[in-house]
Amino acid sequence: MARAMPMIPLGYGKFVRADRVYALVPLEGPERGDGRRTLVHVEGIEDPIIASRSEIAIARDLALALGQGTPRGRHEVLPGQDPLF
Repeated sequence: MARAMPMIPLGYGKFVRADRVYALVPLEGPERGDGRRTLVHVEGIEDPIIASRSEIAIARDLALALGQGTPRGRHEVLPGQDPLF
């Protein structure tokens, strides 16, 4: 039996299949704000979906759903390093 692919939350009730996401683009400057954090490109959907979650949070969920462990994000502190903030 085929295993169902997990759905990844994008925020505000939006979900996509983990195996269909092929790009995450963080929004910056005037494009960002009011629930707009990341553009999520999904196979089979022409225009990107606007997500209210950060690209780091979405990437972490994608990696876990696809069985790849958690990715190193800009907020992760490596062993032996002191956090900057």
